[in-house]
Amino acid sequence: MMLRFAALLILLASPLLQAAPVVSQRPIDLDTGTGVLHGSLLLPVSDKPVPVVLIISGSGPTDRDGNNPQGGRNDSLRKLAMLLARHGIASVRYDKRGVATGLPLAPDERTLSVEGYVADAQAWARQLKADPHYGPLILLGHSEGALIATLAAPDAGAAAVISVAGSGRPLDQVIAEQLKGRLPPDLEQRSTQLLQRLKAGQYDGDVPAPLQVIFRPSVQPYLVSLLRQDPAAAFGRLKVPALIIQGRNDIQVGVADARALKAAKPDAQLVVVDGMNHVMRIVDNNLKAQVASYNNPNLPLADALGNALTGFIGKIH
Repeated sequence: MMLRFAALLILLASPLLQAAPVVSQRPIDLDTGTGVLHGSLLLPVSDKPVPVVLIISGSGPTDRDGNNPQGGRNDSLRKLAMLLARHGIASVRYDKRGVATGLPLAPDERTLSVEGYVADAQAWARQLKADPHYGPLILLGHSEGALIATLAAPDAGAAAVISVAGSGRPLDQVIAEQLKGRLPPDLEQRSTQLLQRLKAGQYDGDVPAPLQVIFRPSVQPYLVSLLRQDPAAAFGRLKVPALIIQGRNDIQVGVADARALKAAKPDAQLVVVDGMNHVMRIVDNNLKAQVASYNNPNLPLADALGNALTGFIGKIH
């Protein structure tokens, strides 16, 4: 026991650990007026305000840590928050309404909308901006969260926006591309009809069983709100500094999407990370390795991702 204690003292006294900031980690809540959203705060201890990043998770039931009961546990957003904290950057990540601890705010997915998610992000932003512990506020969205961050930023008082694996195309184009050639001709044609109707704001209850996972009636209100959005056009309207990070081995969002965002906002910084996939790991570009990475929290985040994030945030005032 004494040997273990001595080893602990030596470890704590190492120059590497002395150089790292002391970080406070605690729960943080937001009263939305219709219920309480729960989040996690990582705050480096400092005698002056530190930058704070509001981390917005991606689509579906993805929680504050980047985990999805349908897609596995990879802890991508938790690891992202820890990476930022090691560089003296605070972060808040939260469970969206309808997801994990946010389920009581939207037990019926029919009540979800892009506008509701944007309003929640803006409310988090107002709470953080009112706290003297924080300096500039940066909105960081992953995947679909990048769109929410983009739409929320103008009225949130954000000093910058970061898109990680964010789409540059309207959702109907993304879904059509993902389904092309993967369905029998009749189902592919029906999916096209459903997309057209939903984009026109019309619901459709006649959804074939194989298409229920995407177009089930209960998710159609959210799809209607999402299909109204043009991610690149919204990104182009941003007046604050922006960073686009895209992995070259991402099988969900492609480099072409990142370039579309860059084309819409030429002064944005674009970083394409070789070998990085959708959950921000360096993974071989084969399906087996990709799928395994979505359920492996032990894989480290891509080094180039951290370098891009900390370098960009360090220039925001």
